[in-house]
Amino acid sequence: MQIMRTRPDPTRPPGPSDLPPSYQNTVSPWWDASSIYGANATEQRYVRTGVDGKLHVRADGSIPYPTDPEISPTMVPGFWLGLAMLHSLFAREHNAICDMLKDKYPKLSDDELFGHARLVNAALMAKIHTVEWTPAVISHPTTALALRINWWGIAGERIHNRIGRISKSEVVSGIPGSPTDHYGVPYTLTEEFVGVYRMHPLLPDEYSLRSTADDSLIEDTTLRDLAGPAALGYMERIAMTDLFYSFGTLHPGIVTLHNFPRFLQEFVRPDGKLMDMAAVDILRAREQGVPRYNEFRRLLHLKPAKNFETLTDNPVWAEELRKLYDNNIEKVDLMSGMYAERRPKGFAFSDTAFRIFVLMASRRLNSDRFFTNDYRAEIYTKAGLDWIDKNTMVTVLQRHHPELKPAMRLVKNAFAAWQRAGR
Repeated sequence: MQIMRTRPDPTRPPGPSDLPPSYQNTVSPWWDASSIYGANATEQRYVRTGVDGKLHVRADGSIPYPTDPEISPTMVPGFWLGLAMLHSLFAREHNAICDMLKDKYPKLSDDELFGHARLVNAALMAKIHTVEWTPAVISHPTTALALRINWWGIAGERIHNRIGRISKSEVVSGIPGSPTDHYGVPYTLTEEFVGVYRMHPLLPDEYSLRSTADDSLIEDTTLRDLAGPAALGYMERIAMTDLFYSFGTLHPGIVTLHNFPRFLQEFVRPDGKLMDMAAVDILRAREQGVPRYNEFRRLLHLKPAKNFETLTDNPVWAEELRKLYDNNIEKVDLMSGMYAERRPKGFAFSDTAFRIFVLMASRRLNSDRFFTNDYRAEIYTKAGLDWIDKNTMVTVLQRHHPELKPAMRLVKNAFAAWQRAGR
C-alpha cells in the first residue's frame, strides 16, 4: 500500500521551527456548501443555469456531474451514493429558495438570487448539522440542550422566533448574529478536529434498498458497490424517494473497535490505488503530530488511562490492546483509545472525541462572518432568515419527496430511525 504524504502548508517559512506542523487544505474549511456550488468560478459556472439564480437539476431530482474525470467529483476518493443524494437534495432546496426569493423580491438579478440563496442554503445546512444531526449521534439531554443554545442561546428558539435576538451575547441569543470572534487564531480545521472526526464505523457495509410504498426489497447491495462513479448508476435506476427511504430506515454503526467497515479496509480509490482506511487514519494522526491517546487527554485536562483495564471495560479488548502496544499504555493511538473507551449513554462516539467536537462546532460558527456579523437581513434578506428559522431536515426532505411523509410521521428529527412502510 502506497500512501501519499499530506501536502505541507506552502505559506510556512522554510527551515527549522518550534511551531507545530501545518498542512494545506484541499477543500475549504468554511461551512460554505462548496461541494454543491463549486470551489471556484469555473466549477460554479458549470452548476448554474444562469436563470433566476438556479442550479441545474434533472427531472428525476438528480444533478449532472462533469463527464471529464479530471474535474468530476465522482472521481474524488470518498464520493459515494449518500453524498450524491445530499448533493441533489440541497441543489433542489437551493432552487426552492430561489423561487421564494424571486416571489418576495422580483427585482433581484440572477446573480443576486444565486448569492442570497446560497447563503440561506448553507446556513440551513449548518443549522441542521448543529441542532439535528449532532444531537442524534450524541443523544443525551444535556448535549442536545447545549447545541440548541449554540444556535439560539439560553433565550431559546421560541423567543428567537417571536422577537429575534434580545442580546449581542452568544450565550443569551446564540452564535448566529453575534460578533465574529477568532479567539486570536486565524480559523481553520485543526488536526485534532480531523483526528476525532474519523468516524468511518458509522458507515454500514451492507445496504438494503427498499420501496417507499410497501417496504418491498428492490436490491441488496454493499458500500463497495455504492462508492465512486458507480453510485450514479443507482440514482439512474432507483427513484430518489426510494433511496432516501432506504437510508432513513437503516441504522448507522457505532464508532467502536472491531466495527470498521470491511470495504474501507480494502478500499480501491477511483484511480486504482488500494487503501486500508483504518491504517491510513492511524498514520495520518501520527504524521500530522496529533498526540497519542493519553497525552491527548492530558492536554484536555482529562484523566489519562492508568492501564488497559481502565481504558476499556471490555477485557478482551484490553488484552488485545496490551499485546498490540507492547504493554505500554502511553503508546495507544488516539483513534484506538477513543474507539475502546466506554461511551456515555446515548453517544455514538467517545467522550474524548466529544470534547473537541463540541468546541469546533461552536468555533466553525464563531469565526465565520456569514454566521456572525453578516448574519442579518441586509445580507441574507429577511425572507431568507425566516426560511432558515422555519425549516429543518424533515421539512427539506418532505418538500422535495412528499411520499416520505408516512415513514417520517413519528420523527421530529430526521436523523432518528424512520417508520417502515406497513408497520
